[in-house]
Amino acid sequence: MKDINPRSTEFPEYRQAVRELCRQFDSQYWWKVEEESAYPEAFVKALTDAGWLAALIPAEYGGGGLSVTEASVILEEINRSGANSGACHAQMYIMGTLLRHGSDRQKQEYLPKIASGDLRLQSFAVTEPTTGTDTTKIKTFAERQGDRYIVNGQKVWISRVQHSDLMLLLARTTPLPEVKRKGDGLSVFLVDLRGARQKGMTLRPIRNMVNHETNEVFFDNFEIPAANLIGEEGKGFRYILDGMNAERILIAAECIGDGYWFIDKARNYARERIVFDRPIGQNQGVQFPVARAYANVRAADLMRYEAARLFDAGQPCGAEANIAKLLAADASWEAANVCLQTHGGFGFAVEYDVERKFRETRLYQVAPVSTNLILSFLGEHVLEMPRSF
Repeated sequence: MKDINPRSTEFPEYRQAVRELCRQFDSQYWWKVEEESAYPEAFVKALTDAGWLAALIPAEYGGGGLSVTEASVILEEINRSGANSGACHAQMYIMGTLLRHGSDRQKQEYLPKIASGDLRLQSFAVTEPTTGTDTTKIKTFAERQGDRYIVNGQKVWISRVQHSDLMLLLARTTPLPEVKRKGDGLSVFLVDLRGARQKGMTLRPIRNMVNHETNEVFFDNFEIPAANLIGEEGKGFRYILDGMNAERILIAAECIGDGYWFIDKARNYARERIVFDRPIGQNQGVQFPVARAYANVRAADLMRYEAARLFDAGQPCGAEANIAKLLAADASWEAANVCLQTHGGFGFAVEYDVERKFRETRLYQVAPVSTNLILSFLGEHVLEMPRSF
């Protein structure tokens, strides 16, 4: 049967190479990782060694120097293969803050090592338990004392800390009542995680419905060298927002990969499963939901490519990036439900992989950035309606 993705012939060198790598990590590999509640270390190492996680790092620092469009194809193919980019995708968009706003010394010191895999930058500490998406009200505070900052506070839902060497940290450096605009007074730091747990940082892993390493992180007089401040003190919130569009586009691509995986799985099962002497896919009640889910994945994919095109051209793309993430997350979730329903009871069996991918793609309705927050952004900033919160 022909590929259901009409753009599968675009960027063939990337698609084929990623597919071949992912074939080395079959269903049994992912079953074992899940059973052990483990991190897919071998998978992430293979992607790193092949250079895929350095795709967006410029060639001058040893990276691939690819566009966001090309990087999105890489993540799409990882998820299309049945794997999960969530174990390592953050490195692609996190390093943009360092690349765009870091000093020459910081970029020269860290980017080549991240590109080679000697260092991992996989973690990004922003969210706090009492503020959620109200980021400007975070309470973690970094106080300047001579040549260092002393950090105290708490973060939550911080992923991959245990399997990363570096982490970006957003902390307040000027108390909220003392700033003119609530987005001021926040700063970004590059935290060296090696040995950090012996110096005032404590982790508390959070068990969750997806086999995803995420944690509560506590800072108790934790020291960060002043040289690890990225950009100017107090402008960190702008730096973080600056990288959000790339994040939205790349996550949308993962959802598209999931969507095509679910549609493929559903259509193949519907063609082969015989009940009442006929393939179940011959029944409109089975066939039509699969067809509708496919149409929605295709439509979301168009917005993903449009957002990526604008980003790569250096044009404003906030609305398009957010719409791409919204539509793609909705499309993959619809496809997941259709796929599970098509398989019936077998959809709940681990050996079919449907239930694992079902859980994984559900995450994108919530994070990074919930669908409701995207809708509020569109309502206020695109449609110019009153702020809803």
